[in-house]
Amino acid sequence: MNFSSFSVPYPIEERYAKKIAYFSMEFATHQPLKIYSGGLGFLAGSHLRSAYELKQNLIGVGILWKYGYYDQERNQDQTLDVAWNEKQFSFLEDTGIKFQITVHEHPVWVKVFYLNPETFKTAPLFLLSTDVPENDYVSQTITHRLYDANVATKVAQFILLGVGGAKLMDVLGFNPELYHLNEAHGLSAAFYLYNKYKNNIEEVRKRLVFTTHTPEEAGNEKHDIYLCHKMSYFCGLTVDEVKTLTGMQSDQFNHSLAALRFARLANGVSQLHGKVSRAMWEKYDNICPIISITNAQNWKYWADKQLYRFMEAGDDYGIDDRKKYLKKRAFEIVADQTGKIFNPEVFTIVWARRFAGYKRAGLITTDEESFEKLVSDTKYPVQIIWAGKPYPVDHPAISEFNQLVHLSKQYKNVSVLIGYELGLSKRMKQAADCWLNNPRVPREASGTSGMTAAMNGAINFSTDDGWIPEFINHGHNGFVVPKVDYAAMATHEQDLYDLNKLYEILGKEILPLYYDNYSTWRQIMKNGMQDVRFQFDSNRMAHEYYDLLYK
Repeated sequence: MNFSSFSVPYPIEERYAKKIAYFSMEFATHQPLKIYSGGLGFLAGSHLRSAYELKQNLIGVGILWKYGYYDQERNQDQTLDVAWNEKQFSFLEDTGIKFQITVHEHPVWVKVFYLNPETFKTAPLFLLSTDVPENDYVSQTITHRLYDANVATKVAQFILLGVGGAKLMDVLGFNPELYHLNEAHGLSAAFYLYNKYKNNIEEVRKRLVFTTHTPEEAGNEKHDIYLCHKMSYFCGLTVDEVKTLTGMQSDQFNHSLAALRFARLANGVSQLHGKVSRAMWEKYDNICPIISITNAQNWKYWADKQLYRFMEAGDDYGIDDRKKYLKKRAFEIVADQTGKIFNPEVFTIVWARRFAGYKRAGLITTDEESFEKLVSDTKYPVQIIWAGKPYPVDHPAISEFNQLVHLSKQYKNVSVLIGYELGLSKRMKQAADCWLNNPRVPREASGTSGMTAAMNGAINFSTDDGWIPEFINHGHNGFVVPKVDYAAMATHEQDLYDLNKLYEILGKEILPLYYDNYSTWRQIMKNGMQDVRFQFDSNRMAHEYYDLLYK
């Protein structure tokens, strides 16, 4: 393979001929390549798969994490334990490329690995590593842990992705027409380009587009500008020059704000999120326009094709049989991990995604009386599964996970699983009759887990946030908590309102339908499968990126 004048190694479709370099901290392309934590990676992985399917002239740039995000294990009492195990990837090719970048005012060697498109059917993906003997130990640790908790290490990771990725484009001779930053982690690329184009910010702006995923200001990365400067983040500019260039007078460097000022165009990741982002940033001047391109997931990778075949053939018996089989197979994982035997005939609720406060994993358990009634009901029995990986130092999220573990010990029909990655994620969607999603509105930028759930015959039940307003037609293809004026509510009022609505819809609509009128339930499942098929397949999204963001 020739990496000196690299071009995408398959014929390019004419309308996708523009050269794009797509920068992301994480890519979830397939279970064996564990360099992702959650939604951002799932999205980037689906994007690469669709770029491959549509034959787009796009390459991915990411980081090869030696210990991945972490391995989720258990303590003796079943609570969460975090383990850092070295990963081996014999399917990655060593490009032979090595170059230096400056981190913390001294040279750091970067080694480059390559994921061939044919390995997992993705666009070409280049992965950077500093874990080489030429580097001192501290420099080697830059690529050890995804989203390292140490602030200086994290800034170094941002420099590696941005500056290292942009420099790699020069080494490869790829000359992208656009640098697409998936979230602001790789923003240091802009300072590299600013240098390259002799301090002409317009030349940078021509080449930069930006996807923002965070619907609230507090969630956007900010770091001490003097620390960033000391870490060599600004590629030789002084702090005063950076303040002038970015228009930020504060000593906190806001990566997303800088990205919005340096990019020619940005996008939010759902219609609602685009609106929320425009409102959130409008008080700042000189930011680029923010459009909406709703996230999506790769149908070819995620969907259960057999369910779709039965649906297309109008074979209801086949659909029912297949869904029971999928549940039964997934329940073997439940039995293996928790010693509980779940029944494929019983209505199964799954809540599975990254654990984070605003996603409210345990919301349904906070009304103890209602929860007790729900899990001990003999007329309408239920089974509940939780799964997900909190950030390894997010102690409130870890404690929520552990509370659910302790709670689950009291019930045969409630379980909490570990190891929530691509493989288990697909199994959990197949296990679910009802995919429960209850983030605080409007905190979820998009949230895509429900898309892949629908592709596996699960019915979405959600608060009205992220992509959901574009998808759910209540009672037709899913169920949704009716929106109220959340902005006028205190957090605890919002939680209480959503909680009461969840129980009301579950008790009055969802459970009676499943047990007393299964043919209607099946129709809702089919409608969900149908409605998610094209509108929320990442081929649509990858096309819109060319059509709307790259044009």
